[in-house]
Amino acid sequence: MEPVDIKTRWRTRHLNLANFQIPWPFSLWQSSLPVSFVGQDSIIVPGLSDAHAHVLDYGAAMALDLSGCKSKQEVLHRVVQYVKSHPGVLDDPSRWIKGMGWDQNLWSDPQYPTADDFDSESLLRGRRIYLHRVDGHAAWVSNRVLQLMGSLPNEVDGGLIIRDPSGKPTGIFVDNAMAIVPIPAPTKPQLREYFDRTVKDALAVGLTSIHDAATEPHMIEFYQEYLRLYLMGNTASNAYWGRNLTRLINYGIAERLNLRSVKLFADGALGSFGAALLEPYSDNPSTNGLMLVQQETLSTLVKQFWEDGWQVNIHCIGDRANHIVLDIFEDILSRSEHGSAAKRRPRIEHAQIMTLDDLERAGRLQDDRTSDMWYAERRLGPERIKGAYAYQTMIQTSKTGVLPLGSDFPVEGINPLLGFYAAVSRLSPSGDSPHGPQGWYPSERLTRAQALKGMTLDAAYAAFAEDKLGSLSVGKKADFVVLDRDIMTVPLSELLATRVRATVIDGEVVYGSL
Repeated sequence: MEPVDIKTRWRTRHLNLANFQIPWPFSLWQSSLPVSFVGQDSIIVPGLSDAHAHVLDYGAAMALDLSGCKSKQEVLHRVVQYVKSHPGVLDDPSRWIKGMGWDQNLWSDPQYPTADDFDSESLLRGRRIYLHRVDGHAAWVSNRVLQLMGSLPNEVDGGLIIRDPSGKPTGIFVDNAMAIVPIPAPTKPQLREYFDRTVKDALAVGLTSIHDAATEPHMIEFYQEYLRLYLMGNTASNAYWGRNLTRLINYGIAERLNLRSVKLFADGALGSFGAALLEPYSDNPSTNGLMLVQQETLSTLVKQFWEDGWQVNIHCIGDRANHIVLDIFEDILSRSEHGSAAKRRPRIEHAQIMTLDDLERAGRLQDDRTSDMWYAERRLGPERIKGAYAYQTMIQTSKTGVLPLGSDFPVEGINPLLGFYAAVSRLSPSGDSPHGPQGWYPSERLTRAQALKGMTLDAAYAAFAEDKLGSLSVGKKADFVVLDRDIMTVPLSELLATRVRATVIDGEVVYGSL
């Protein structure tokens, strides 16, 4: 926190962390300047930002949350309980049942489930069920949905229809193949419900800004209140669509909405074998993943968006996808004027798996990256994993030292302290890791200062807002969070017990109290 000069009618007091708790002559204060004391154990930090999240998807996922299920049977049980607790769904078999969060890698048998599994529950038999995998890159549907779809294409560009040995679809659709499932679009009342649920939960955990990582045009009307939102426009098309979006800079009465960037997808996700790798998967040698769009098409799109003045953000998980996108960015920057990277701030979203050479190359390009939580080492093998989730290496190889941190919620929890804890400990919330209690590749830990900067000032930089947000500085927006303990000094074991006492945006308490 920078020193602040606070003026009263008679004198000026110089306030910094050293003299913050000096007794004040309250009679000298003007009545128009209220003073709140937050308690000796509390700490005030800048408003926390999630640099990569999915606002409406989170609200939708919470309606039928399947995260954490340890077996296929537990997933089915949650779906059954959902039907029983919603009379409108229970009494109408034609109603679609939508949920998110299952992860077959958590089950004792980590094979994909099938449409036939739903038929093992009499209450689910014959119903239209569509369940997103935890990463949003695969969907599990029921036999009734397969019947509605009729004949299916043999192949889907950038996607995969999982089939049994006889060629029959099993009910799993990966990446671009999900688009052929005729799931109805949510209604406006449903979208409002999703948005309100996300806002409520976000404010309760201290989030004051969110970068929405795939904003479709129809979503914007729901985004003009409460939180600060930095939107990444997205349309499911390989044709140029940049002129279909209206740029928004500090939009709305409270100037909290910005749309000046676009989100493109290079590959799928690691958990569904869709991340594009240079070599085959260690635990599934039959595939090395999927590029969702051909390299030439992606390169053309990126150049068009760049020339039209958009910030370009590209989803990249696998080392092949990251390598291709680095080639594209490197080519564009080599043809651009000096300083273009700092002005345009291209972003690789996730940057989950990179070769060591590409980690260094990314640092030279000054790209901004968001990294989500670590996954299973068995998928990549002992050597390739060394270039995955390399937080500290990313910072050390970057010219700017900028590393915006994002959770990718609802893929991970919405609480930013979960990401803070993971970044500084390299441990799961239960305190373990594949390498034991010392953490998973502990040399890649971030310091607490680096982690806090990643979800405050670095996130603001990635949204072109470092002059207004990201630190407790004179002249910046009064966005801050009051926590019940000092996350910079408490033992690691206490970090996840931290609670938010108040969330403040533009000087207004929007959660809790002071």
